Amino acid sequence: MGDEWFEISRPSYLPLGMRWEKAVADGLTAGVSHAFGIFDRTLCGIQETGMSPSDHWWLPEREDVCGACREAADVIDDRWPQAMRGENARVSVARRP
Repeated sequence: MGDEWFEISRPSYLPLGMRWEKAVADGLTAGVSHAFGIFDRTLCGIQETGMSPSDHWWLPEREDVCGACREAADVIDDRWPQAMRGENARVSVARRP
């Protein structure tokens, strides 16, 4: 990186319906769609043994969605700067001596 300028790469912005998979586990309430988050928890904080993401997106517009997962997803989405939501959102920064 001997140049004066370089780019910091960020993950691309994804809409809510393309960011999380639906959580699956035996202990989750049937008929409620939870978003699989990190550390084997749903976005609303539920942790069940053997929980995993499914092969399907968690779709926040569905009627069976967990309200607390939706609220957490909205908070996370609101933190993403509007100016950084483009496909090629990169920032050039000067290297400090």
